[in-house]
Amino acid sequence: MSQITTHILDTSVGTPAAGVVVSLEERKDGEWSEIKQGTTDEDGRIDDLLSQDVAPGPGVYRLIFNTGDYFAIHDKECFYPKVVIVFETKDSSHYHVPLLLNPFGYSTYRGS
Repeated sequence: MSQITTHILDTSVGTPAAGVVVSLEERKDGEWSEIKQGTTDEDGRIDDLLSQDVAPGPGVYRLIFNTGDYFAIHDKECFYPKVVIVFETKDSSHYHVPLLLNPFGYSTYRGS
């Protein structure tokens, strides 16, 4: 499993959000660069944003969730077509960044 993972639950229907495209980016010298892009599986998870042998160094990262596309596929209006979560790592620990999502709001936290 990757050292940076995510999981999305669609709280409006109480199920995992499958098929959401998510980008992982890193900030270096004030510029963002994409590390990898993935799509959530049937359980709403992406476990391979980093190769298994790659540990994130201390730094600032962001996950960009393409939520507008997800809700459009389900024929739902949404207020946030993208959700961007910026977070900072301090060491090479595992960082799990879940997203609780509905068409008009979201929340996040550091999971395990």
